[in-house]
Amino acid sequence: MVSTLRRTLLALIVAPACLALPQAAAGETLSGAMAKAYRNNPDLNAARAALRAIDENVTIAKAAMRPQVSGVAQAQSRQTTLDKAPRDIFGFRGARRTEEFTSSFGVTVTQQIFDGFQALNRVRSAEANVLANREALRANEISILLAAVESYANIARDQQIVSIRKQNISFLNEQLKAARARLEVGEGTRTDVSLAEAELAAAKALLTTAVSQLRQSEAAYVQIVGEAPRDIRQPSPASRAMPATLDQAVATGLRENPAILAAERGVDAAGYDVKTAEGTMLPGVVLQGDLYRAENQGPSSDNVMGAVSARIVVPIYQGGAEYGQIRRAKEQLGQSRMLVDSARMGVRRDIVSAHAQYEASQAATVATRAQIGAAKMALDGVIEERNVGQRTTLDVLSAQQTVLDARESLVASQRNAVVASYALLAATGRLTVSSQGLNVAEYRAEEHYEAVKDRWFGLRTVDTR
Repeated sequence: MVSTLRRTLLALIVAPACLALPQAAAGETLSGAMAKAYRNNPDLNAARAALRAIDENVTIAKAAMRPQVSGVAQAQSRQTTLDKAPRDIFGFRGARRTEEFTSSFGVTVTQQIFDGFQALNRVRSAEANVLANREALRANEISILLAAVESYANIARDQQIVSIRKQNISFLNEQLKAARARLEVGEGTRTDVSLAEAELAAAKALLTTAVSQLRQSEAAYVQIVGEAPRDIRQPSPASRAMPATLDQAVATGLRENPAILAAERGVDAAGYDVKTAEGTMLPGVVLQGDLYRAENQGPSSDNVMGAVSARIVVPIYQGGAEYGQIRRAKEQLGQSRMLVDSARMGVRRDIVSAHAQYEASQAATVATRAQIGAAKMALDGVIEERNVGQRTTLDVLSAQQTVLDARESLVASQRNAVVASYALLAATGRLTVSSQGLNVAEYRAEEHYEAVKDRWFGLRTVDTR
């Protein structure tokens, strides 16, 4: 009982102290970097703002189907002078002046009853354009997520290359010391020392280049993700939502890639544009109501006027412009259909290319690991042989360079495997917040559209700007 009480008291004392200790900053994961890029990237946020502006085109198109109301006010002052006025009692003629002030104000209401379905087709075209640009935004999101993956993998690669080259400098320093020691005891030559010095100087130059490349990769990471990188680790290739086979990847991409879906929505919009152009050749009916009140200060009396009129316009010939507009719209429709075919072929090419790069990178990783193991054993053997006089310093440096090249090749192939796997996901249209389980709120473009598509009034945006 006493020991249990002591343990409880000790836990109460130690627990607050442990909480007070500074916690090490958690390293950035690949999914965390993708989530931050999705939330912070200014290019992506600008694309979202552009889509919100496109949403307003639906409201603008619907305005042609709603009544147009305008207020009119007018004021007029008129003065008249009669030169030949009658004589007065003294026989003098005098000028007689009259003044009249007229003012009027009223309201005019105009309603388009029929315009050859032009307004309706403009609304449908605007709605199709909204859907097309939603897919374009999704493609932009995928592109930014892939860019975040690439920048993260680049930093992981460059950090390892810097580390490898630092280790190489340490190895070459030891070889230089060994060459000088053998020279002092008469077992080596000045040439061995010079070779070691030259190789060390070259290694330092390569390290400087690697550090510079790392800084550039970090700058690109900040631009895409919006924050400085912290404790970047070697990421693994994508596993979530990855297609099992190339055929499955192609089928998924042709079905879900946003570039194809955007092109198909563009065909819908172009079809409605053709109908809009054809509507210019149909009759139009406009109903107009006027209500005015006139106030006069003069011989006339005040009066109120109201009128309702209907106007029918039947286009007969407009200089040929209407025919040119219809032909142009049809050509643009044909162009949109061709762009769908182009998008499909582009997606197929991207999927096949990414899949091939992914498989090649994985195979290169396996082969390079085996190469590193053999190269290290060869280096150890060359060093031992050099120590007994059967090899030279040049042989050791050459064997070390083989190990160095293999290690850097491994780092590069690991990076390529990661980027290619996520590029494959991007080409299929599956590199999304939901498919990767990113810890960030997904942007819902339809929420803004639903909020503004039927608005009749208001100057402020949905976010109260």
